[in-house]
Amino acid sequence: MAKILIDGREVEARPNENLLQACLEAGVDLPYFCWHPELGSVGACRQCAVKQFANADDKRGRIVMACMTPVTEGAIISVEDPEAKEFRGEVVEWLMTNHPHDCPVCEEGGECHLQDMTVMTGHRERRYRFDKRTHNNQDLGPFVKHEMNRCIACYRCVRFYRDYAGGEDLGVFASHNNVYFGRHESGTLESPFSGNLIEVCPTGVFTDKPFSKMYSRKWDMRGAPSVCGNCSTGCNTIINERAGKVKRTLNRYNDDVNRYFLCDRGRFGHDWVNAPTRLRSAGYVIEDSMTPVPAQAALDRFAQIATAGSIVGIGSPRASLESNFALKTLVGEGNFSTGMAEPEHSLVKLAAELLAASPARIATLHEMEASDGAVVLGEDVTATSPRMSLALRQIKRTAFNKAADGARVPHWMDAAVRTLGQDTISPLFVVSPAATDLDGFAHSALRAMPDDIARLGFAIAHKIDASAPEVSGLSDEDSERVATIADALLTAERPLIVSGLQYASPALLRASANIAAALAAKGKDAALAFVLPEANSMGLALMGGISLDAVSQLAGSGQGGTLVVLENDLSRRLDAEALDALLSKFGNLVVIDHSVNPTAIRSQLAFPSTAYSECGGTLVNYEGRAQRFLQVVYPEAPLQVGWRWIRDMAEAAGFEHVPQWGDLDEVIASISAEIPALSRIGEAAPDAHYKLEGTPVRSQPHRISGRTAIRANISVKDIAPPYSPDTPLHSTMEGSYTTDMPGTLVPFYQAPGWNSEQSLNRFQQEIGGEMRGGKSGVRLLDDAPASGVNAYYGDIPEAFVQRDGEFMLLPEYRVFGTDEMSMMSAPIKERAGPAYIRIGSAQAAGGMVELVLNGKSFPVEMRYDPSLPPGVATLPPHMVARAFSAPGWATMRIQAAQTAGTENVA
Repeated sequence: MAKILIDGREVEARPNENLLQACLEAGVDLPYFCWHPELGSVGACRQCAVKQFANADDKRGRIVMACMTPVTEGAIISVEDPEAKEFRGEVVEWLMTNHPHDCPVCEEGGECHLQDMTVMTGHRERRYRFDKRTHNNQDLGPFVKHEMNRCIACYRCVRFYRDYAGGEDLGVFASHNNVYFGRHESGTLESPFSGNLIEVCPTGVFTDKPFSKMYSRKWDMRGAPSVCGNCSTGCNTIINERAGKVKRTLNRYNDDVNRYFLCDRGRFGHDWVNAPTRLRSAGYVIEDSMTPVPAQAALDRFAQIATAGSIVGIGSPRASLESNFALKTLVGEGNFSTGMAEPEHSLVKLAAELLAASPARIATLHEMEASDGAVVLGEDVTATSPRMSLALRQIKRTAFNKAADGARVPHWMDAAVRTLGQDTISPLFVVSPAATDLDGFAHSALRAMPDDIARLGFAIAHKIDASAPEVSGLSDEDSERVATIADALLTAERPLIVSGLQYASPALLRASANIAAALAAKGKDAALAFVLPEANSMGLALMGGISLDAVSQLAGSGQGGTLVVLENDLSRRLDAEALDALLSKFGNLVVIDHSVNPTAIRSQLAFPSTAYSECGGTLVNYEGRAQRFLQVVYPEAPLQVGWRWIRDMAEAAGFEHVPQWGDLDEVIASISAEIPALSRIGEAAPDAHYKLEGTPVRSQPHRISGRTAIRANISVKDIAPPYSPDTPLHSTMEGSYTTDMPGTLVPFYQAPGWNSEQSLNRFQQEIGGEMRGGKSGVRLLDDAPASGVNAYYGDIPEAFVQRDGEFMLLPEYRVFGTDEMSMMSAPIKERAGPAYIRIGSAQAAGGMVELVLNGKSFPVEMRYDPSLPPGVATLPPHMVARAFSAPGWATMRIQAAQTAGTENVA
């Protein structure tokens, strides 16, 4: 650490950072606009001016831009120097000459970085009295709203969108005082990370379009920390609500996971919690139709049917650990299913076992960003884990940094680093059957079928360590590819291997584990990551249970009586015939869910559970990190969390083996005591009894208003604030709130003088580092004993062989369209494209075809994709063919209306 003087106060600063970061980390209020902790410095706005002195005898000093000046030992600077303050005030004044006076109607009002910095500089009066420059706004799609007149030309938007996220359809046009940030013409922003423009922009140029339709000021909303449930990444979020409705989702900083950015699916996929399709009352079948009934009547009905036979429970990888555990306790270990069908069930268990046994580290997203050599085997990460793909894009920046080190340029000097590294070859390799959005950032993008990709992976491991199993029959071209990737991984200081379950191949997972083990055998600090299908897939793998296929076997052996399904749409996991066969073996179907879906419609008894915003619980992400989400909405009865319904069902039926848990902490304690793999989940967050400075943490800013006015149509009398025994957050503005609160409990970012999300710097120990209150979540797999560096797997598959008259149909996942819950959100549904099959056969000219898969026919639109090899086709799961999630042989018949004849296409 270097010691520097800031206005006579000696502070410690990191020598590899700039003076702006040093000031912010020291708690000094120094305004800025163009600098961003993840994007670095470009010196565009001139707002962070300070006076720097050569030594103690220098009384004159010179004005420097803090974001462009490196920290040096003994540096002497002044933020409060009159000349520096005057300079910063003039900068704000010229930036404001064209800024409209629309703060009262601007959606950034009250949480605007420009407002904060303008007040910080003391600029309160406007002398400019002439016409302002004006622009036309653009329609940028369902996520982002555009108001270009508010722009101060900080360039953050294009630096994030183009340089960081790799988008190409947003740019800067014109010059001087008339620059324009937008698209070449109106149209939907193509990047799946476009929503980050809302938080990256320091003004109101880019705002949240869905939020604007039900807008509330920041100080009128309650907040709570949460975890995104739309994939297995486990990004941390903040949920805002008012009057019982979720208003928006914001990024919540976690230095190991999502850090400063979210994907658009996570940011805008919450709208389903407010949807009219929510299940909001209990009911059971009366005279062949589902009829709403009081909760107690539904519980009494369950007590009647529960004695008719054994009870089998189907859990869900999108439900919390607590609710799944409660169901497992109700039905017994042998009668509990993870809710996943084969092959997903076995693959998720295999992934957990491989990660726990591997000598390699389980990679966090932040570690992925710092990798200097990586290979992605058989997974379109952009679609299955968008935020992970954003992390993988930064691998090229890591390569840039090596070039910058040679020129002695600091990494935070963004423009210089990118210029020096513009000819650097990325150390990222992508091997997949179809094109991915990462291909343009990769050293090379190779095309192969899943089995052939696994063979390449096994061969790479053997090339690295000769004691790993050898792969025979590789072509000269493949051998050359293997050598190139193996050399890159061996050369790297922090090699990374990423794979997943997209193509349902256990060989791919084992091949990836072999590469990680081979690198570890060579003394490399290797990291391994597997993308899993859903938010709590890893949690269910650690909890244990049988597959959906085994449930059918249980029913077939006469053990079926009542089937209880927890937050799971079985029609997405089983085809229609298999689902019909399963349900026919049970006398009663009981559903506990928050949304009406095809499975809930077929139930004889339904209980309305809460959404993630209305309860607390624990999810375990792809790396085995258990994380807690907390309640922000307090729903009216009869809605309650799934484990409470199960507790009440057990009490009504007289099942004494189910504990009468009183709160979330008691359920967590039961899980910790009974399941060794989950024994540490209580460390994920403080319990509901946590107090900060002797009082609960408040979840609303001080200026919250209108609690009575909201209910004025019901009563003008105030009511007591809502209460939940499951959360340490107080539901009003009363309570403690400091920047030193536990990082897992921060319900909003706000500090004196800092009302926007930029106040995050006050909650961090250092910029880009851990939160002051500690890390969020606990990694469960880190304590698992490794099996040793030479524990190689040898089940090498045979090379793929094309069949005459057939083609291999592969699942094609999409950022928008294949996730169950986010597709119930209107903005996501609007963003999702049409369903069609892509095929790599030249004779596939397009049009409607009849797809024949597993003996069943599906009408589907066909499109020719030259990037696919002949005889290969891709299809989005669930969008056309029900329960299609694994590769399979298929045929296609071109409809007679399209062409003459009905030939097969292969």
